[in-house]
Amino acid sequence: MSHTPAPASSDNESKESKVVSNFIRHIIDEDIKNNKNDGKVLTRFPPEPNGYLHIGHAKSICLNFGLARDYNGVCNLRFDDTNPEKEDVEYVDSIMEDVRWLGFEWAGEPKYASNYFQQLYDYAVELIKMGKAYVCSLSPEEARQYRGSLTEPGKNSPYREQSVEENLALFERMKQGEFEEGEKVLRAKIDMASPNINMRDPVIYRIRKVEHHQTGNEWCIYPMYDYTHCLSDAIEGITHSLCTLEFEDHRPLYDWVLDQLQTPCHPQQIEFARLNLNYTITSKRKLKQLVDENHVHGWDDPRLPTISGLRRRGYTPASLRDFSDRIGVTKVDGVVDMSTLEFCIREDLEHTAPRAMCVIDPLKVVIESFAEDQVEELSAPRHPKDESMGRRALKMTRVIYIDRSDFEEVPPPKYKRLTIDKEVRLRNSYVIKCHSVIKDDDGNIIELRCTHDPDTLGKKPEGRKVKGVIHWVSESYSVPAEVRLYDRLFSVENPDTAARDHEDEDSHFLDFLNPDSLIVKTDARAEMSLADTQPGDHYQFEREGYFTTDPDSTKDKLVFNRTVGLRDSWAKIGGKN
Repeated sequence: MSHTPAPASSDNESKESKVVSNFIRHIIDEDIKNNKNDGKVLTRFPPEPNGYLHIGHAKSICLNFGLARDYNGVCNLRFDDTNPEKEDVEYVDSIMEDVRWLGFEWAGEPKYASNYFQQLYDYAVELIKMGKAYVCSLSPEEARQYRGSLTEPGKNSPYREQSVEENLALFERMKQGEFEEGEKVLRAKIDMASPNINMRDPVIYRIRKVEHHQTGNEWCIYPMYDYTHCLSDAIEGITHSLCTLEFEDHRPLYDWVLDQLQTPCHPQQIEFARLNLNYTITSKRKLKQLVDENHVHGWDDPRLPTISGLRRRGYTPASLRDFSDRIGVTKVDGVVDMSTLEFCIREDLEHTAPRAMCVIDPLKVVIESFAEDQVEELSAPRHPKDESMGRRALKMTRVIYIDRSDFEEVPPPKYKRLTIDKEVRLRNSYVIKCHSVIKDDDGNIIELRCTHDPDTLGKKPEGRKVKGVIHWVSESYSVPAEVRLYDRLFSVENPDTAARDHEDEDSHFLDFLNPDSLIVKTDARAEMSLADTQPGDHYQFEREGYFTTDPDSTKDKLVFNRTVGLRDSWAKIGGKN
C-alpha cells in the first residue's frame, strides 16, 4: 500500500478539538503554576516501528500532541527502534502518515532512539565505572532461575561482583561482536531482593547481530526499552513522559537510571489507562498474526482497529479526535463500547456526507406506465440540511432497480415497503404500485411489474395514504458497483477472555472471528452522481448507512466500503449491524 502522507483533515482542524480536563492537565497546570521546567511543556509520541498503529495509539497521539498544542509546547515524534529484528521502514512510513492524517505535526525532524545509540552506550560505560552495572554471563534459563518470583526474592548473579575493569573490558568486547547472542548481557546493579521485579538487576543491553534499518551493521548490541526510553526523554528535554498503566511498575527504574546518571533533565513519567475496545483486539502481536495468517487482507483491512484500516473504512480524523475526547483520560482500566466509536463517525458524517442512492441487492422493476424511451429529469438535494452542497440530478426511466429486501410477495404484519397491489413511494420520485411478479424456473423473483401515479411527484396522492419510501436507481442511468459490508471483526465482546473461559482448553481468540465481518455484494448499482467519486469520498447511502469509496474503485466498477450503519443495531440483535 502507498504511504504518501495524507493532508490533515479540513473538516475540523485538530486545533478545534474540545479541551477536556483530566488528571494529567491538573499536573501540568500545577507545574506551570510552580514554574517547573520554566513553565514549558514538551511531550513525545514514541511508537515502536514493528507494526501499524491502532486505535489505542490514536488516543495517545491525540493526548500527547493535544497537550503540547494546548499549552503552546511541542511534541516530538520518536521511534523506539531498539529491536531491529521486528522493525521495518514500512512501519516508520505508515506511522508518520497516520500522525499527519490525524491532523498533527511533530516538532522538527522525526527522532529515533537509534540517534542516541552512542550516547546511550557512553551512559552505560558511566554506570559500569560507578559500579552500577555489570556484564552477566548467566544463560537465559539460569537468569530466570536467579530472578525469583512475585513471592520470593531473587539471588545475586555470580558475576555481580566483577571488577569495574573486567566489566568495561567485557562490555567493549560485546560491542566488538566477540560474543554470540545470549552469551552476555549488561545488567544494572540495583537490588535482587526488591519486591518490584523490574528492579532486580534488569538487563539494559543485549547482543543482537541483526542489521538495523537506520544504523545498518554499526552496532551489534542494543539497549533495552526501559533503559533507552528514560534517557531518550532526558536527551530531548521532555517534561511530561506519558505512558500507559502497564509501565507504572517500571517508573522506579525510569527514575533510578536518571538519578544515577544525574542527567540535566529528569522528565516526569505519568501513567494513564490504555484504550480497550470491545469486539476487537489491540495487541500488536495478535494484529500481526491476523495479517500474517491472512485472516484479514493486510494491515489496512477495514475490519482492523489499525488507523490505516479505520481510514480505509471511512473513519475521519475528526471522528477519531472526538472519540479520544469523549472517552477521556483516567487512571483506571476499562473497556469502551464500540458503539461510542461508531457514534462519533455518525455524528461527523451526518453533517458532512452528501446523500446518494445505491441499490446493494438489485431487483429489476419495469414501470409499465412509462414509455420505452421515456426519461424524466428529477432533482434531489445532496444534503437535506445543507443547501450549500447543492443538488444532484436523477433520471427516472421505465426500468429501474430497487433493493430485493424492499419487496415481499407475502409481507409480514405492519410491512411498509412494496408488495402486490400496494403502493410505495420511490425516494425523490413517484408513487408506484406493483401488479405482478415474474419468477425464474426455480421460483425466484427476478422482476416486478409496476405502474406509477404521475400526479405524485413532490406531493401526496389524493384520497389515500402511502406509508413506505424506498430507494431506487435507473437501469440506464446508474453505474455498477461493488459494496463491501464490513462489520465487527469478532462475534464476542472480549475475544481473549472468551478464549480463556471456553471449556475447550485449546480455544483461541481466532475461534471467535465473526464469519459475517465482511459480506461482498458484487452486483450493486449506484446513481450517476457517484460516477466520478474518488477514493476516500464519503456518502450517506439513503436508508443504508455511511459509505466511503475504496482505493480499489475504478471508472468501470466503483467499490464502496460500509463505514457504519445509520443506527446501532448490534446490541439489539446480538451481533449484526
